[in-house]
Amino acid sequence: MTVIKEEDLIESIADAVQFISYYHPADYIAHLARAYEREQSPAAKDAMAQILTNSKLCAEGRRPICQDTGIVNVFLKIGMDVRFDTKLGLQELCDEGVRRGYLNPDNPLRASVLDDPLFARKNTRDNTPCIVSVELVPGNTVDVQVAAKGGGSENKSKFVMLNPSDSLVDWVLKTVPTMGAGWCPPGMLGIGVGGTAEKAMLMAKQSLMEDLDMYELLERGPSNKLEELRIELYEKVNALGIGAQGLGGLTTVLDVKIKTFPTHAASKPVAMIPNCAATRHAHFVLDGSGPAHLKRPLLSDWPDVKWAPDYQASKQVDLNKLTKEEVASWQPGQTLLLSGKMLTGRDAAHKRIQDMLARGESLPVDFTNRVIYYVGPVDPVREEVVGPAGPTTSTRMDKFTDMMLAQTGLIAMVGKAERGPVAIEAIQKHQSAYLMAVGGAAYLVSKAIRGAKVLAFEDLGMEAIYEFDVVDMPVTVAVDARGTSVHQTGPKEWSARIAGIPVVPA
Repeated sequence: MTVIKEEDLIESIADAVQFISYYHPADYIAHLARAYEREQSPAAKDAMAQILTNSKLCAEGRRPICQDTGIVNVFLKIGMDVRFDTKLGLQELCDEGVRRGYLNPDNPLRASVLDDPLFARKNTRDNTPCIVSVELVPGNTVDVQVAAKGGGSENKSKFVMLNPSDSLVDWVLKTVPTMGAGWCPPGMLGIGVGGTAEKAMLMAKQSLMEDLDMYELLERGPSNKLEELRIELYEKVNALGIGAQGLGGLTTVLDVKIKTFPTHAASKPVAMIPNCAATRHAHFVLDGSGPAHLKRPLLSDWPDVKWAPDYQASKQVDLNKLTKEEVASWQPGQTLLLSGKMLTGRDAAHKRIQDMLARGESLPVDFTNRVIYYVGPVDPVREEVVGPAGPTTSTRMDKFTDMMLAQTGLIAMVGKAERGPVAIEAIQKHQSAYLMAVGGAAYLVSKAIRGAKVLAFEDLGMEAIYEFDVVDMPVTVAVDARGTSVHQTGPKEWSARIAGIPVVPA
């Protein structure tokens, strides 16, 4: 009988959530580096360069890859010859590990979990509770997988009950374009087929814990029908031309994983969950000898890619002197380097602004001729003015866009991925612009922020309104004043180009 001490499990989970916050899995870096080398789209290649540069900076500085440090999933395979030396339940043990990991003063992680999903939606402040899945298996060890799933990719999860005769490939190819780029490609797709609705979703999530091996699979060739299907989906999804950050390019997915389980004769449940450019997971085994120790990757595992501002190709913008006329002159796909004072705000702040305006109240911040950045930053440590501060998914602010542009004096927005029809219509109507920052490059973005202070709604925590003082913050004009969206034009152009390009491993 193996005895697992309470503290060993707690400490191991705490160490794991820290570890995965700043170390990408080596297999992800290797696959992304290959995709970067073969990428032909300048916009996608630049986005990948930012992600790779950010990744190495995080490994060196031990700071989060993404400002959204996720909701934690803990998968436990508990040997039936194991006993836990504790009076706590498994949920309590895992939550304590998460709590310690997220509140680590050397690298505090952003608390994103809200208690009461329907009404109060109050932040728990320590990112608990986590999501625990338990399986009892033969043996005398505890196998643990810890993952941190960001909201941008988790929100793109899909489920369908297909008819038994329906094509999985057709459904995936129809569904992936509807996911937009808010899941921060290039990443991977996890697919679960069979069982029941909840089993399919669990398999899709579990498949994301597997190592990326598409490059090796393409080199050796498939050995069974499931591997044939993985390759088919990999090639056909990439042929959609969505590309890195949805800007159009050769690589949208680095791998496709599929898990299956027997199902009812009348059913074909299918779940698909994407993993983003900040893919984070770790695996360890407890055998009663003490806490787990995760092996650090070598910095030599990262490619020699060092993104830096391109002053020749990019237009420098002074936010302190920005006018509506200058905003209207920006072209779709143009790269800008922003300097000056920028406001921040996301879901909760926008809702509060909407409510205040509806009541006829004055706003605590003047948005006239200002730019707002959709972000919820990580708390700073040591000499930092702000922690990792990458963009959040912009479509969540679409319903507020017309209000903000019409009633506050706002003239431009910065966020992640595409905008929907409602927002694009408002942008065109008010001759505004939407600028895209790279998701998955949060620490790199934070290097451009030289000052940060809370101006309003401090009670909202990371969703408060800040004022950032930025220097050469890199963005791309994703929607111009005429309503042209690069997230529509880019994939359309690259899907046509890809049709004539031979498929090679990425």
